[in-house]
Amino acid sequence: MPRKATLTLSVRLNERVSLQAQPDGSLAAMVDSYPVELGRFSAQVLKRAEGLHDGLPLASFAGSKPPARETTALVRRLARRGFVEYRVARGTKDLVVIEPQLADYWPQLPKLRASDTIVLSRFAYMRRRADALVLESPRAAALFRICDSAVAGFLASLAVPRKIGDLKGQRGFPGLALLALLADCEILFTSDAKTDGLRGSEGDANLVMWDFHDLLFHTRSTEGRQANPIGGLYSYAGWLPPLPAERPAWPGKTIELSPFATDDPPDVTIATLLRERHSVRDFDETRPITLRELALFLGSTARVLSRWESPVEFDRADSPLVSYTSRPYPAAGSAYELELYLAVANCADLPRGFYHYDASAHALTAIETANAQLEAMLGAAQFAMDTATEPQVLITIAARFGRLSWKYAGIAYSLVLKDVGVLLQTLYLAATDMGLGGCAIGTSNIELFSKMTGLPIHVEGPVGVFALGREAAAQTEA
Repeated sequence: MPRKATLTLSVRLNERVSLQAQPDGSLAAMVDSYPVELGRFSAQVLKRAEGLHDGLPLASFAGSKPPARETTALVRRLARRGFVEYRVARGTKDLVVIEPQLADYWPQLPKLRASDTIVLSRFAYMRRRADALVLESPRAAALFRICDSAVAGFLASLAVPRKIGDLKGQRGFPGLALLALLADCEILFTSDAKTDGLRGSEGDANLVMWDFHDLLFHTRSTEGRQANPIGGLYSYAGWLPPLPAERPAWPGKTIELSPFATDDPPDVTIATLLRERHSVRDFDETRPITLRELALFLGSTARVLSRWESPVEFDRADSPLVSYTSRPYPAAGSAYELELYLAVANCADLPRGFYHYDASAHALTAIETANAQLEAMLGAAQFAMDTATEPQVLITIAARFGRLSWKYAGIAYSLVLKDVGVLLQTLYLAATDMGLGGCAIGTSNIELFSKMTGLPIHVEGPVGVFALGREAAAQTEA
């Protein structure tokens, strides 16, 4: 039986980058036609650098001689700028391509023994990205693009702790070097045979407390642990029109709130409101909030104050025109993606039911829902607050996700949550100012909301909940 070709680890420029030698011996990396100066190098190193387009084996420039040191310095400079990736190949066939997620990533090969038991990290996951399969983890300094289906199948088998010695004859075994690279990125780890190889044996006590989805969200919505571009990129400007600044009105009976408007100036300072703000979980069933109070509350916290339009790019005639509004609380990019839905249990002059607050018209629109669904929503809030009475009005803060994700790449959902935070504080302060009680609730049922509104969970869904009503007795809580 012929022996398998040895694995090679090579470094190459990623597809966005090319190298251009200057007459004075200096070298520049060209990124989208923009030059990034890398410094001066010897003719021997400039010649060797040509191999970076297809891949230069790392072993070919190992050593302490000047050309090797120069080549290493060049590749390190490229790596720090995110310009390279690493190939793990057998012969001419790529098994895996390693894409750095940290600027200072450099492949390392920790020693693994046949007696070691290895297992995939509980933070590791495979997914399709365009037409490729990638293996990554929020803890990893690099992601691994899997180019061989047999390797993908082998890696999936490591969901169960296995001894390396028992794996060498298995189909798809990629070699110790690739396992070492995965271990270096904490995508897999060696497990003590005396433990279950799962949560308690990976990392310290602080890591044990992190759930997979929380750590993934934390690292993918911030900079520093990923190489994906994030921020106001307008990634979908050429594909889809922006969502309007104001949500289209719901069909149904409308209750105008404008007759209850008031321009009375506040008689307390913001400092007083901040000190007096507290959560209220028990509401006085004999003294419900009134429709007038609800109208004033909504008008002072969430009503549209002004409108305008602006192009994405001022110097282009064909630039998409985006609509904006101003409201009483701040919002990322003036997107104001948040909508208020009210489950009304006990409000004077307003029938029990489910309503949408139309911030543009300053009106409530009744949404027909099953009584059992309304009871389930109110009951869940009552249970979450651990109180004997249901909230008089339960406000669900929902997000029109596309309003933010049309502009912001990678951070859209984190911006939604930031906007929810400032809106919740606004609701608290308004309730305090009006002598009402309020309480933010940390959970919501996205499936129940979807059934009540008919909206898919990825189009518009709950991101915050606030109970409102008249306080039953003096309370002082955080």
